[in-house]
Amino acid sequence: MFHRKREFLRLRLAATDTVVTIFAFIAAYVLREHFVSLREFYLLRPAFLGLLSAILAIWLFLGLSVGLYRSPEFFDPARVARNTVRQTLFGTAALVILLYLLKLGDVSRVFMLLFVLLDTVFLMIWRLAAPALIRPNAGAKRHYVIVGTGADAARVVQAIEADLTESSEILALINAGNEDPDSEFSNLTGRSSRLPIRGLEELTPMLRDRVVDEVIFATDPHTTRQLEELFLICEEEGIKVRVIVNFFPAMISEVSLDKLHDLPLLTFSSTPDNDYLLFLKRLFDITIAGAMTLVFAPLSLPVIIAIRLSSKGPILFSQERCGLNGRPFCLYKFRSMYQDAEQRRAEIAGLNEMDGPVFKCANDPRITPVGKYLRKFSIDEWPQIFNVLRGDMSLVGPRPPLPDEVRQYKRWQRRRLRMKPGLTCLWVLEGRNRLDFTRWMQLDMRYIDDWSLGLDCRILLQSIRHVLSGKGL
Repeated sequence: MFHRKREFLRLRLAATDTVVTIFAFIAAYVLREHFVSLREFYLLRPAFLGLLSAILAIWLFLGLSVGLYRSPEFFDPARVARNTVRQTLFGTAALVILLYLLKLGDVSRVFMLLFVLLDTVFLMIWRLAAPALIRPNAGAKRHYVIVGTGADAARVVQAIEADLTESSEILALINAGNEDPDSEFSNLTGRSSRLPIRGLEELTPMLRDRVVDEVIFATDPHTTRQLEELFLICEEEGIKVRVIVNFFPAMISEVSLDKLHDLPLLTFSSTPDNDYLLFLKRLFDITIAGAMTLVFAPLSLPVIIAIRLSSKGPILFSQERCGLNGRPFCLYKFRSMYQDAEQRRAEIAGLNEMDGPVFKCANDPRITPVGKYLRKFSIDEWPQIFNVLRGDMSLVGPRPPLPDEVRQYKRWQRRRLRMKPGLTCLWVLEGRNRLDFTRWMQLDMRYIDDWSLGLDCRILLQSIRHVLSGKGL
């Protein structure tokens, strides 16, 4: 599936899930009103809208977490059923906890039970029916013509015919004149092996006489430059044209076309650069960090008193770190070491348990008695919520390194600077203190390559479990 269509499909599935959940909520509320044998139950408009908004937020969060929208082109019924049940069960548990914390004990249990049952059934029916509903019927097939008969053309054919969300037909392959189709298409089976191969002179009549939605040029760069007239013909006819970008070495970068005023620019990015998704990530950071501020603010008072009484020095420890693209910023922590810790670092250099430029010592003698507990439960990290709110950091991302560490990075390791640093990342799943430096960097690269909002949610949930178990971050 083309990337833009994939993103649109994900958005459409999330939006329709929201509509289904709203419908289930209203249906449960109406049904509960008809239980005349039970005590009267009703919600005022603010409570009604507030509860519904909380449910939608929790359900979307869990939908992203269990990967409901990660691969929408594969609608496996067993996986759909399993993920739907997981989403509603975990969502119900989270909702019960939320109601308890907010002391909203007057919400009818029968109403909540009806909602969960109806929502599970409605979501299951919709998601199982989604493939048939979103796939166009046979009369709305999308017709392609592939210019080229080489290796790139073969891969294009396989990708189009593997797309389960679109009813498509490849009308023909156009031989650009310098490729041997038998050598590249001999391994293809099914419809692909029976595709007609036409000459360049037959493309123009085909565009005139047949329904053609898109023409994909999958030829080598030299041949593509010689096909200027065909591009102009397609432009005159208003037919969408796509060109395989194969004149650069194989890279992991995402390729996109943008404009600077009227200058077309082909853009390569090996890190996430979807402005819409990054905006949602920032919105998510602000929302969660704001809630954490309200929770941790009163709890910070005993921490501040303990730090002040345990040793001399400031309450907060500040240090210059490297942020997005290497921008320096001031990172804040609750002080967990003695005041002269930086001056004593050379004395304990031999205790370093990490390879590479990072220093890590489990039994660092510079840590105060109170600091051991702060680190055990990651309480020393709480002030970094301010860094998140200010935009220096994100909740999830590679840890912000020291400038001295960055100067010792290998070239491939510097790519971790192209993502905003965070409080936690993939290494929390394996235990950061048990990782060597190279593995740590590899996990950061994997996070950058696989990044999604759902991945952030899963890492956050796992991080909470680590913190509560006393393993820290």
